[in-house]
Amino acid sequence: MKKHITVEVCCGSVDDCLLAQKLGADRIELNHALELGGMTPSMGTFLEVKRQVSLPICVMIRPRGAGFDYTEAQFQAMLKDAELFIEHGADGLVFGFLNADGSIHEERTRQMVQAAHGKEAIFHKAYDSTKDLEASLKTLIRCGITRVLTSGGAVYPNILEGCKELGRLQDLYGDQIQILPGGGVREYNARQVLKLAHTGQIHLTAKNTLIDESTGHYPTKQDRSGLEYLAVSEGNLQKIMEQIRGFDDENSDTLATIYPG
Repeated sequence: MKKHITVEVCCGSVDDCLLAQKLGADRIELNHALELGGMTPSMGTFLEVKRQVSLPICVMIRPRGAGFDYTEAQFQAMLKDAELFIEHGADGLVFGFLNADGSIHEERTRQMVQAAHGKEAIFHKAYDSTKDLEASLKTLIRCGITRVLTSGGAVYPNILEGCKELGRLQDLYGDQIQILPGGGVREYNARQVLKLAHTGQIHLTAKNTLIDESTGHYPTKQDRSGLEYLAVSEGNLQKIMEQIRGFDDENSDTLATIYPG
């Protein structure tokens, strides 16, 4: 079977997941509220996605926005969410835990890996906020993390700038942990990200802003921000997928050696 880049699409709804499957994605990261950076989805959303979509589904476990230093009550709720999603067929858990100083919270990371019960354990872009990416990656390897989502670190202004660091980490540790480039992948840079990071997989959102006008009809309502939300754009996703599959065709021999699956 011909090898190809594994494409993971960040989705915030059942509709997003159906679009991702329709346009040839390989895996879904299921969230709620993409406009807040992605939160834990409802169980109803997850079960409906499972009913309608055949792709692997990795579920975001994140109870609030802002940073990743959670209270004990928040952490216990995250563990309960994780347990329920795994019981109902999730293929992986997506999470991230930091201490107040920005370092990896090892104990909580290990506990969430255990909660995955052998399913994939993915550390999200909280990783990029750590001060030493290589040391942090070694920590995640010790904790049993399957995959880390990263744009190369917060020190870089965009994913293209961070890709050289991703390529270096892939060369050093790619046989111990999967490195998933993501964060700012667009139609115009997808091929370059794949070329520089050479990880065999990529994460993207292809999002667009939608407006729900149902509460915006009052003459005194001047602020439109409360009417907006983010969703996967079919047009944007199709354009990015075309670039990625074009890369597949041009690099089939190389992909056979680096493909993570």
